[in-house]
Amino acid sequence: MTENIEFNEEEFTTQFNGRTFARILAQAKPHWQKVILFLVTIAIVSFLDSYFTFLSKRMIDEGIVAHNQAALLRIARQYGALIVVQALAVFGFIYAAGVLGERVQYDVRKKLFNHLQDLSFSYFDRTPVGWIMSRLTSDVERLGWLVSWGLLDMVWGFANILSAIYFMTIINWRLTLIVLASLPLLLVVAIQFKKRILVQFRLVRKLNSMITGSYNENITGVRVVKALGREPENLSEFIDLSGDRYQAGYRAALLSALFLPAVQIISAFAIGSIVVVSGLQKSYGAITVGGIQAFISYITFMMWPIQDIARVYAETQHAIASGERVFSLIDAVPEVQDRPHAIATESIRGDIVFEHVDFYYEENKPVLQDFSLEVKEGETVALVGPTGGGKSTIINLLCRFYEPQRGVIRIGGHDYTELSLHSIHSRLGIVLQTPHLFSGTIRDNIRYGRLDATDAEVEAAVRLAGAHDFISNLSHGYDEEVGEGGVLLSVGQKQLVSLARAVLADPDIFIMDEATSSVDTITEALIQQGMERMMQGRTSFVVAHRLSTIKRADRIVVIEEGRIKEMGTHAELIRLQGHYHRLYTRQFRHERTQALDIFGEAATTSA
Repeated sequence: MTENIEFNEEEFTTQFNGRTFARILAQAKPHWQKVILFLVTIAIVSFLDSYFTFLSKRMIDEGIVAHNQAALLRIARQYGALIVVQALAVFGFIYAAGVLGERVQYDVRKKLFNHLQDLSFSYFDRTPVGWIMSRLTSDVERLGWLVSWGLLDMVWGFANILSAIYFMTIINWRLTLIVLASLPLLLVVAIQFKKRILVQFRLVRKLNSMITGSYNENITGVRVVKALGREPENLSEFIDLSGDRYQAGYRAALLSALFLPAVQIISAFAIGSIVVVSGLQKSYGAITVGGIQAFISYITFMMWPIQDIARVYAETQHAIASGERVFSLIDAVPEVQDRPHAIATESIRGDIVFEHVDFYYEENKPVLQDFSLEVKEGETVALVGPTGGGKSTIINLLCRFYEPQRGVIRIGGHDYTELSLHSIHSRLGIVLQTPHLFSGTIRDNIRYGRLDATDAEVEAAVRLAGAHDFISNLSHGYDEEVGEGGVLLSVGQKQLVSLARAVLADPDIFIMDEATSSVDTITEALIQQGMERMMQGRTSFVVAHRLSTIKRADRIVVIEEGRIKEMGTHAELIRLQGHYHRLYTRQFRHERTQALDIFGEAATTSA
């Protein structure tokens, strides 16, 4: 079955060639106005930062050294006016970066969520919930950071370097060449660190997903964990996993920490060289005192952005690793999707035919083999057989959650792949063994598939499902909160609400998949009565082990190893004394005693 499918997360081991980085930045394209505001304001701030140092040179040379107070005051006024301009520009780029980051996160999360709705069941069968949650949360946050604050620091750093080089060239182009000579060395250092940092951050993201999945499994399965006393073993497994995450994070942090000192050493060497050379040039008048002061300021001013770029670069590897995983989810293609020119129909009534269907979840492990079955419109068919025989797979194929690898399934004479998925799914009513309720009220959950249903229609559906009495006895009635996953209701109550939800949907095809296997006999009787009313005039499929649920079916189909072993009414199959008779005597005999409490002696005479 699908639970045995092993999840192997895609490995990202190729060197970063800029495509992922460009694709991350492309997420900002819809918000180009904010990007333009961001670039313009940060260019203004960077230019003014460099220009202020140039004004300081002029204040020294034209004002202080020349003893020209008027020039000094004129330059000071210009300095003050530009400070106001810079303050406005700082507000502009911080505002633009903040809004841009939030908008990109919003867009990507919305895109991911919408895409998850389109993905086929097979994707969720093989992909852990923790992996998906990690993509939607921490990885998306990393993308938002890169497009906003990471991009801000990077653009600001490069703009500062370019503006500093421009003004240094004006002051003394020879000294500028010494500074430029150190830049290739910085580039070599960055390239050497890049591969190692990226590999470690990719491993960190992968282990983060596994840790999130471990959290999810242990929290959702806490009752089983405690019942089986698995706490020590689970803790040991988690410690091993968390330890691997620590080691990967430690190596990434160490590489990042070594990156910055390497840049600082190169920067210190460049500053020392400039001090010596500029001192010699001053001795024969090639540079002024203000020029020396400004040039040293520019060196420091330029080297700090280089170090900042190095820091951002290291962190960018983390964001790129996150981007690779986000895009791997976005690029996942649904295995079941509408064909070109799919037919949209408001009804899927008609005979249902399985023609020579083969299906497997995993290659070379067939679940159904040459399976054929014809169900007349309005007929109720019960599917029985041993666990793993293929009963739920038949239902999954009927609902088009999966499609057969070979053969055809027809509904109303149409190959159902010619119909739109919405046409099929919107006309199904499904009640599962473990019903899922969403946080909110009982009324909200019943109305989940028909938001436009009136209160009167909701109550009518509830009465038809046999759930009105228990709901009326609750303190808040239909407005009672069910809690996350319906935890505030019993299993039987959740099942009745789920049945009422299916009744309200008024489906063409009704499906009960082990819906009474986890409830008591009294609740089963209520569900059974609701089912019988629901099945009238509808094609219905019932997967069940309970005798009382399947005896009234028009036809019982015995499924073993993906094939039909027997088919007929309950009485016919009992007389045949074959597979069904053995299942009946081994698995259903205790139901006869329970049935006496509900249906009386008549419930067993037909056996």
